Amino acid sequence: MSAPERIPPRSVSADDPAVAVLLAEGELTVRGRIREASNAALYCTVTHEGLEAACVYKPVAGERPLWDFPDGTLAGREVAAYEVSRATGWGLVPPTVLRDGPYGEGMCQLWIETAPAGAELLALVDAEEPEPGWKAVGFAEVGEGRTALLVHADDERLRRLSVLDAVINNADRKGGHLLPTADGLLYGIDHGVTFNVEDKLRTLLWGWAGEPLTEEALDVLKGLRKALADGGTLTTALTPLITPAEVDAARARVEALLTSGVHPEPGGRWPAIPWPPV
Repeated sequence: MSAPERIPPRSVSADDPAVAVLLAEGELTVRGRIREASNAALYCTVTHEGLEAACVYKPVAGERPLWDFPDGTLAGREVAAYEVSRATGWGLVPPTVLRDGPYGEGMCQLWIETAPAGAELLALVDAEEPEPGWKAVGFAEVGEGRTALLVHADDERLRRLSVLDAVINNADRKGGHLLPTADGLLYGIDHGVTFNVEDKLRTLLWGWAGEPLTEEALDVLKGLRKALADGGTLTTALTPLITPAEVDAARARVEALLTSGVHPEPGGRWPAIPWPPV
């Protein structure tokens, strides 16, 4: 009997129903290391039953200890951020799973190809106020005693991401974590420092601080409230990934956003903007 014909690999996209099984069960092959990452992050390919995709694999063994997050929990937080993103319906975090790999258990996330440079989301400008289409973040030192105004685009995709960050309590939303694609989508990555029970929101997306939430955002938050109830679908998904106290804190943040009806403002206990900002 002749050997079966090899099925040519087919790449998958973030919205492909097969991507979850591919990431969770496929064979991981390490191709290189992403050196800019603060923790071990490996560029890989994953193949399964004729499907193939590029992905990022972050083994728990490669996580650096942090004083304010328990050791060995960052990978689970990355998956938890994806689960919340999925529950919003906004698709802001690439498909992400927790699985075993060449260096032990870790997070595995679909690789996102970014759009060519051109559609900028962040900028430093020599002005006191942002131009139309931009929102002010604050003034930044740019050397030789000079300051410039840090601004981000008044972009609905970023506004949705700012709401997601408020829910997951993202302590590290940098410019380099924003991945716009050629087809007009936007993804956020690197969610290892999220879901702390203390308010640690640090982000470059403060442009809407204090402004009313959109009706769309309020509807999404109402859906999260339901999904985070005891026995809710999102509570069930998060329970193996973060602690019960952290699930309770996420539930409280959703409730606080619905009660206030506005985008959160810096709390003052922690630096509001991550460093470095990119």
